Amino acid sequence: MPQVRSVFISDVHLGTRACQAGPLLDFLREHPSDYLYMVGDIVDFWAMNRGIQWNVMQNTVVQKVLRRARQGCKVFLVPGNHDEALREYAGIAFGDIRVESEWVHEAADGRRYWVVHGDEYDQVTRHHRWVALLGDAAYNTLVRINLWLSRVRRVLRRPGYWSLAGYAKQKVKRAVNFIFDFEASIAHATRRKGLDGVICGHIHWAADTEIEGVRYLNCGDWVDSCTAIVEHLDGRMEVVRWGLPRAYAAAQPVFDRGELPGLVTARMADPAASGDVRRRVP
Repeated sequence: MPQVRSVFISDVHLGTRACQAGPLLDFLREHPSDYLYMVGDIVDFWAMNRGIQWNVMQNTVVQKVLRRARQGCKVFLVPGNHDEALREYAGIAFGDIRVESEWVHEAADGRRYWVVHGDEYDQVTRHHRWVALLGDAAYNTLVRINLWLSRVRRVLRRPGYWSLAGYAKQKVKRAVNFIFDFEASIAHATRRKGLDGVICGHIHWAADTEIEGVRYLNCGDWVDSCTAIVEHLDGRMEVVRWGLPRAYAAAQPVFDRGELPGLVTARMADPAASGDVRRRVP
């Protein structure tokens, strides 16, 4: 069982059918840590307004987090837009879990990382909430369709994992532009704060890259990709893709910002395509 210094997870979306609580619980059990950061959208209050989908496994995830906090792990909750009601409690601790709107994490190697969900740097969520809600409903529909497709693939004995939501992101250039715009915006804000890097979530797209001299790390999600960030005991940060077959992990795309107009040139590879990424293959 690997001991790491810190674990960062985001976009779990507890309370929804698509939440991958089982793989998350497996990941947490195998990654004890001194720090646990939950970087927004842990509970999906938006979806729960339409109907609650809460199972025993999701309960167990909550119990696991509370147990870690009682055992001395420093647990932080940084709310996102889907659990924004919790932002009213910033600065307050509940059951040894500290709620903060943002935080600066100092790694073992002395580098300082801004921990923030990131929805403030999504222009759609910030200025056109109704569009964000519509997009959320559409994304949830894609995820439900994908669950059905996964069952069909198993019946047909098709190997590997195929993500409809991931396929849509790959094929729609506007979505790719949105991802790069988000990254550039939050990296610029991080540089203005004088910090070494940022660890965020929100866009369900795990990444580890450098933008304008800033280390940009995105936790990804526990709906579609099952990804997280871990800090090793020496301060080294790593994106971990958990519980997905190798055929899916190897097929992730690599985009070049230079190929897209109006964006700074910097290489961004999905962590699953990197040789530095550790994978757990069933």
